[in-house]
Amino acid sequence: MEGFENFIGLNPWTALFMLCNLVIVFLVFKKFLFKPVQKMIDDRQQEIDTLYAEGEAKRLEAERLHADYSAQLAGAREESARMLREANASAQQQREQILREAKADAAALKEKANADIALEKKKALNDVKDDISSLALDIAEQVVGKNLSGADQNALVEEFLRDMGDLS
Repeated sequence: MEGFENFIGLNPWTALFMLCNLVIVFLVFKKFLFKPVQKMIDDRQQEIDTLYAEGEAKRLEAERLHADYSAQLAGAREESARMLREANASAQQQREQILREAKADAAALKEKANADIALEKKKALNDVKDDISSLALDIAEQVVGKNLSGADQNALVEEFLRDMGDLS
């Protein structure tokens, strides 16, 4: 059984040697494996944090740009509404100006037509007056049987016209 004890048994020098081997392997792993892996993990974490920070900055920039765009869009809408109001007001003023001018032209035409009518009426009355006075003189000469002087003719015409005016 000694062989079995040697196989399973615990020798203090072997245990110490194994412990030293374990410490050496641990230090080698720590130096060459754990530190580079930890550094790689830290670098990757740093890279991820940087990406998150850049993403957040880009998100904030996008929100700012969106706010600027919205403000510009609202300004453009307000400007277009203002331009429409101004165009409508200008069109309304032009319409009113055209109507005023048309009314003034119509009034001027009406006034001219009334003046022309009055002039034609006066001409027609003068023509009728002349015709009636000639006719009255002819009738008066035939009735009286003599030629009348200019003053007598005028007096007869005036009297006749007064009589005609009283009848109408």
